[in-house]
Parts: sequence; C-alpha cells; structure tokens
Amino acid sequence: MIRTPLRPLAQILDARRKGENPDAIERENLRIRHEQMRDRARSRAEGRLLVMAVMFFCAFVVVGARMGTLAASEPEEPRAQASGASIIASRADIVDRQGRILATNMETFSLYAHPQQMVDPIRTAAELVKIFPELNEDRLREDFTGKRKFLWVRKKLSPEQKQRVHDIGEPGLLFGPREMRLYPNGALAAHVLGGASFGREGVHSAEVIGTAGVEKFFDEQLRDPAREGAPLVLSLDLTIQAATERVLQGGMNLMNAKGAASILMDIYTGEVIAIASLPDFDPNDRPRPLTQGEAADSPLFNRAVQGVYELGSTFKVFTSAQALELGLVGPETVIDTSGPMRVGGFPIGEFQNKNYGPLSVSDIIVKSSNRGTGRLALAIGAERQQEFLKGLGFFDATPLEIVEAQGGKPLLPKRWTELSTVTISYGHGLSSSPMHLAAGYAAIANGGFKVEPTLLRQTGPRLGPRLMSETTARQSVDMLRKVVTEGTASFGEVPGYAVGGKTGTADKPKARGGGYYDDKVINTFASVFPSNDPKYVLIVTLDEPVETSGTKPRRTAGWTAVPVAAEMIRRIAPLLGLRPEVETRHLTGIINTSN
Repeated sequence: MIRTPLRPLAQILDARRKGENPDAIERENLRIRHEQMRDRARSRAEGRLLVMAVMFFCAFVVVGARMGTLAASEPEEPRAQASGASIIASRADIVDRQGRILATNMETFSLYAHPQQMVDPIRTAAELVKIFPELNEDRLREDFTGKRKFLWVRKKLSPEQKQRVHDIGEPGLLFGPREMRLYPNGALAAHVLGGASFGREGVHSAEVIGTAGVEKFFDEQLRDPAREGAPLVLSLDLTIQAATERVLQGGMNLMNAKGAASILMDIYTGEVIAIASLPDFDPNDRPRPLTQGEAADSPLFNRAVQGVYELGSTFKVFTSAQALELGLVGPETVIDTSGPMRVGGFPIGEFQNKNYGPLSVSDIIVKSSNRGTGRLALAIGAERQQEFLKGLGFFDATPLEIVEAQGGKPLLPKRWTELSTVTISYGHGLSSSPMHLAAGYAAIANGGFKVEPTLLRQTGPRLGPRLMSETTARQSVDMLRKVVTEGTASFGEVPGYAVGGKTGTADKPKARGGGYYDDKVINTFASVFPSNDPKYVLIVTLDEPVETSGTKPRRTAGWTAVPVAAEMIRRIAPLLGLRPEVETRHLTGIINTSN
C-alpha cells in the first residue's frame, strides 16, 4: 500500500513561492486520507453483514425444512443414545413361563462422602454407625479426618436408610442414584437365578452384572440395549416351583437328610418346569463361597446339576431297555439271577443277600436284581453299553442354561472293564447328576427320543435323534409302572395319576481316602407320570436320609425318596392341569327300583 505524504515537498515549495499557507495543504491531505479510511471501513462492514445475512438465511431455511419434514412425518418415540464407554445400568427382567416376575430392577441410592467438605466428621462417623452397625466407627473417623477426597460408604441404601442419613444434615455426605437387582420371591428358584452384583461403578450409575445361574449365563443378553428391555422368559412355573420347594423341604426335614434335589421336566420339550436344591439361599443377599470344607456343604452348591452321584438302581431300566432294543431279550424272557456270581474276581450280590432265582426281565426291574441286570449287561457288552449311555448324554455335562451345569460332568471309569460294565448296569461306577437322569428317563417316557433339558420356555416339542424304538420305550415304561404297583416303590402310588418309576439306593463315597460309608447313602426316585400317557419326569434325590419312625432306621429309597416324590406329584399334578383318572368300581348290593 502506497501512502501519500501529508506535506509533499513540491507542493510546499510551490505554495511558499506563491505566498500561500503550507499548513492548508496538510489539512486537505489529512481530510482526504480520513475519507478513504472511512470508505474502506464501511465497505468491510457491509461485506461482513452480507455474509452473516447469508448464513442466517441458510440456517432458517434448514430449520424450516426440518420442521416441515417433522410435521409431515409419522410420530416416532425418541431413543436415548449413549456413548459406548458409558456405564449400562439397565438390565432386563427375568420372568417365569406365565410372565410372573422372578428378577427385576429397583431404583435405589448409593452413599458416598467428600471428607474435605464435612463440617463435623467425628459426629458423622458416630451417626453412620448407628444406621449401619456393620461399619467400623474408628475406620470411618480415620477416613473422614484424613486426606481422602472421595469415599464410598454404602453401595445400596433402602429408602428408610437414605432418610436417616439425610437427617444427619452433613453436607459432605452425598447420594448417587443407581439400580439394584431385586428378587421379589426371596429364595424361590435361587439356584436357577443365581444372583447379580455391581461391575463398573460411578456416583450416578452402576453396572449390574450376573454372578451365577441364568443371570451370568445370559448376562450379555440381559444387558443388551438392542433388546429394548424385553424380559428373559424361563420355562419355570412359579406356582409349581413354590410347591416343589415346600414339599422337598418338608421331606428333607422328615427324612433327616443333609440335602435334597428335585427336577420336574416336560418329556417332549425338555423344559424344566421346577428345579430345587436344598439347602438354598436368598439371592438378594448371596452368601460368600466356602473357602474350606466340601463344596456340597455350601448353600450355593446346586445338587441338581453340580452334584454327581452314583444313582444306584435307577440305571437298571437303561440296561433292560438296551437289551430289549438289541433284541437280546423280551419283557418275559427268564434270566437266572441265582448266585454266586463273580466278575473280574469280585462277587456280585443282591440287596440284603437275597437270592431271587429265575426272573423275567420285567421282574428283574421290579425286584431290582443286581445279578439279573449284570447278566443283561454282559450280553450287551462294554462297547455297546458305552455307546448307548453316551447317546443318552451320560458322557458330557448337560447343556442347561446355567453356568453351574458346566461343572456337573459325569465321572466315568478310567478303564471300562467287564466289571465296570456290570456295576454301571445297576448304577455304580459311573457318577452323574440328577439332571442327567431326568434327561435319560425323558427319552424313555417320550417314546425313545433324546431330549435336552432347557430353562427357556419353548413353543413346541424339541425331540432329538431316536435312541430306541417306541415299542422298547413303551415296554420300559410298563416295567416302571410295575415297580410302583408290585415292587420297591409301592409308596409312590398316587391315585388317579398312574405313577411309574425306579428307586435307587447308593452308598455314599467318602470324600477322602476312598471307600464308602457304612451308614450314609444317596437315595433317588426317578418317576414318570401319568405312565399310561407320560408327560413329565420327576427326579427326587436325598443326601444321607434316614427314616426313623420304626424300631430300626431305614435308609432305602423306597422308604425315603419315594414318599417325598409321591407327595410332590399329589401337589403339583393338578397345578400342571392333569386330571386324575378315577377308576370306577363295581357297586354291589344296589337294586334298581326304577321299573
């Protein structure tokens, strides 16, 4: 930029020569310069105003167009969006097959402190201990008077506790909103639900994560925002679950048992309608795992899926079913069960040293003959026996949708010898869970199809590959019915429901040192009902039961597990919608006087 001097030398000299005032030249040049500066400033301002006007015009056009679009479109519910790194606090409900709440969320508050903002930290510590006796007053006083700037006091508060803390009037005590997991039915179905705890935490929200059961198995699904809060629907029926647990608890107490388990399963869908393990716990206040002793001593231990036991004579029906399927025998084929019988150098005896002599295959199951079942197993052979049991699912953990089921893998013999073949045929030498047994009996009851147990509600049958013919399955169910009407499970009869089943009494193995207890047993009753048109399988297992109403203690399943199962069927069959079939009797001594 070239600037004109205010006092040009040529003009000054010319003015002096003419006798004019040179200062007039300077004033004129200064006026011209100011006018030029003013013109440039005006031009710049006008340009800026034009740009702003264009921008405002465009903004109004965009806003107007958007308003017009919204006015012309259908109304839509707004969706909240959050950063992927934020804490996802919401968790879907869990409901039973009827839609009744098993697990839900409750809005509550956490309590935290800013010690630097406290007015009277000593009094505050004392008041908090009055509200929360489990807190340590000395520790609180030390934290409140130290250099800490933030301190969690309680992760969960009830409304009453929140009000009492508020009444302390301490500005350094603050509340943070959060959700907690609530199980409104308390201990009901505790082992299925498992429990939940807090993951990542902030003062304004906390991540609720599953710690066990279906809460952990379906953790990602329950926290998935894409599900939009859709509940997880289980196969359980809350009413039947409550009745099952009530009867099982009473039976466990009556039979002086250490623990108990029960499973009710639909034989066509594999749905677990009720499952119980005792002792249990309240998932609202889940206890800590044991650090010493046996795992089964903890109420957290799920005996229905984690407990692997030798289930005794309940296995005999699998042996007879396979022999029937292979065409080796028929229901009325006679087998000599007389002793002595030795396999691999070991004697095979009967309960209380009985000697039944020749028995039909059906009577072998009814009288629960070890030698008869063992001779059927020898005819079958080890390889075919393994193949059949593997098909029934006894070689792998059950696929049930709780994390604990993965730990219930059956214990198989290291070497499947001829002796193993015989002992496994009557339920010794292979340990499995009651859930495995339920799936095996369901395959017999549903006509011979494999079925996998599930805790999710199904819309129809889920039958797997065929394991045996319908004829074999029907003959096996008939044998189970005879066990109740003529054999060791006579206490299992429930009028109108034609119960069929098999008892199993197995000596309990010692936790250390090997061998078995002389006076401790695991008793099981595996039943199907109604046997004339099977629909459900019920398994009842008692740990160390003993019936003491007589002069001598009785420990067999027929005296312990069977009566408990019968009472359970009596209670739950009407709840399942099963109508009793009343047998009509011929009435004598009645004379028709209508004619």
